[in-house]
Amino acid sequence: MTKGVQNIKWQLPVLLLAWAAVFWPVLPPMVETWLGHSDNSHALLVPLISLYFLWEKREAIRLVPVQGSIPGLTLLVASLAIYFVSYAGGIAFFARLMLVAALIGLLWSCLGTAMLRLLAFPLGFLFFMVPIPDTLLGMVAFPLQLAATRISAGLIQFCSIPVYREGNMLYFLQTQLEVAEACSGIRSIMSLTMLGVIFAYISPGSGWRKAVLILSAIPVAMLANILRVSGTGVLAHFFGDRVARGFLHEFSGLAVFMFGLALLFLIYRVLKARDAG
Repeated sequence: MTKGVQNIKWQLPVLLLAWAAVFWPVLPPMVETWLGHSDNSHALLVPLISLYFLWEKREAIRLVPVQGSIPGLTLLVASLAIYFVSYAGGIAFFARLMLVAALIGLLWSCLGTAMLRLLAFPLGFLFFMVPIPDTLLGMVAFPLQLAATRISAGLIQFCSIPVYREGNMLYFLQTQLEVAEACSGIRSIMSLTMLGVIFAYISPGSGWRKAVLILSAIPVAMLANILRVSGTGVLAHFFGDRVARGFLHEFSGLAVFMFGLALLFLIYRVLKARDAG
């Protein structure tokens, strides 16, 4: 074992503790956002998934030479500067992004470029744990909400069920149904995109097929959500608006997510089979 490797074994844990102490002010509020906002609940799994992929590389890590990196140090300093400015200005989103960027810069500067290449996915995946700002979510969710309502109204009419749409409201003969912001599909898009990135990472295919796999998560999530809204509308027509609340509503959300996951897995298998052929 070289002297440099021996030194970094003692220095790196101290530097990681210093990193955690510097970014501690943004950590508890971020966890509260994960727990308090269902659109960000997928972020709870992100650190665990990153740790898994890090653990998977444990044998390769031992073989990579350790050396310092000036670009890594530059990234670390720049991330800290942006973090302090963002935190002082109350811009939580950039401060949280810098939490991940500074960690990448710290490990890059201490362990070198070869190690960064090896750890690129587990470290880059941590960006998924940064909650999207509510203002941006609202800008994206509202058009999705209206699109899901409009297409679902067409599908319900295709089933010979009379329905009138106004905005995000569906009016039936006996009841009415509101397609709320939570039914916009943005939650499924974020969680399925995260899974699409994982599928793309483990897929041995070419770069463009990986891109197709990631991008396909968006239409898959939208399709799954439209089917959920349409199915809820059909059930509401026959059984009343109580089907849009309680256990059945929660179960349909889980079932539709599983449908989206299965569809994404099918795309993964098809692309993998084409590469093998």
